Amino acid sequence: MERLTTLKEVQEFFSKDRFATENGAVVDAVSDKHAICSLVIGDRHRNALGGVMGGVPFMLADFAFAVATNHQGNVVVSLSSNISFCGVAKGEKLIAEAKCVKDGRSTCYYIIDVKDELDNMVAVVTINGFKK
Repeated sequence: MERLTTLKEVQEFFSKDRFATENGAVVDAVSDKHAICSLVIGDRHRNALGGVMGGVPFMLADFAFAVATNHQGNVVVSLSSNISFCGVAKGEKLIAEAKCVKDGRSTCYYIIDVKDELDNMVAVVTINGFKK
């Protein structure tokens, strides 16, 4: 994979991640081993009780992990993931921020905070990745 140097290049490349983007995920910011992605919460994201379906923050966190680990020319896949739900989204938007905790030779470890735009913590996701 080639190194993507501008936000526009990153956004264009990851627009091909159709599951995430067709569900509303967008890339807002990238830097070294870091990414911020978001989505506007719509009716399609809600469960039968009216809350945000648990898969939505997980999908957004996984997308942010993919952007953070792959935009600089790497090929990284998830080895394992864990999500802890912390609260309900009270706002209209979810924001996932992926940060590198450990970047080793063949594996990496990221923590992704998922909040709403009101700064309510919705979930914390940890992902262990493998560098191909």
